[in-house]
Amino acid sequence: MDGNKLAKQLKLGGKQAINDLYGAYSSRLYRFAFGYLKSEEDARDVIQEVFIRLWNKRNELKDDTNMEAFLFTLAKNTVISLFRKKISEKDYLEQLRYLVVKNSSDTENQVNYKLLSEKVTQLISRLPEQRRRIFLLSKEKGYPNKSIAEELHISVKTVEDHLSKARKFLKNNLDEYGFLAILFYEMFI
Repeated sequence: MDGNKLAKQLKLGGKQAINDLYGAYSSRLYRFAFGYLKSEEDARDVIQEVFIRLWNKRNELKDDTNMEAFLFTLAKNTVISLFRKKISEKDYLEQLRYLVVKNSSDTENQVNYKLLSEKVTQLISRLPEQRRRIFLLSKEKGYPNKSIAEELHISVKTVEDHLSKARKFLKNNLDEYGFLAILFYEMFI
């Protein structure tokens, strides 16, 4: 299958080109996505999103575009976006918190988790007001950056900057808790 020819056909709105690409790559992209997501439904959603994005970006394709690399890059970015979305959903976070506490086999781990959670809450309260508000909208309410920016009448870049600085502040101040803090940070922040 000639990627250059398909890129040209896509740019011209050739529906057969996207059908050919789907036939050639969908099963490999599915296995790729499933390998990370471990969910058939999520993997199918990734494939659908990849081909929607391909169709929407068809006018941006260069004639020498490596279609395989382009499709797998779209798939990788879509998987990453899905991970971020799942992590930011409050219900998902509550479930993870529940599982961490439930699976703790001894009282010491539960006490450490509670102390760490209290420490995070205390650290969040020390953030500057605007940064704290942005962080809580993102992490507790699961708002996407664009929605936060619109609500607070600031740019998305400003939201991203505040979230990055908040995460860095929390990570730097949780170092004293060792491995448990790193695990907590990666799962919940």
